Amino acid sequence: MATYNIELNDAETKAMEHVVVSVQEWAENALTNRARQAMDDIYSAEVARMTADPEITSIPADKETVVLAADIQSAAERNAEAEAALPE
Repeated sequence: MATYNIELNDAETKAMEHVVVSVQEWAENALTNRARQAMDDIYSAEVARMTADPEITSIPADKETVVLAADIQSAAERNAEAEAALPE
């Protein structure tokens, strides 16, 4: 499990409090929902990959298990790879 801290200045806090009841709840919901969307994408891609692989005889029913076992790159890794491929 990971914990993230976000620091807003006074003007940013005032602005957020103008549009949401709870800045903390909004931030948690935004991150949780984006993570859910990414998990859905990873799960779908992994199930398709496993289904196409004749050597795989079973697929875990638990989405989190599939996501955690997925051999995927982080966005930072993909960006670094893309930057390295750019001509100098």
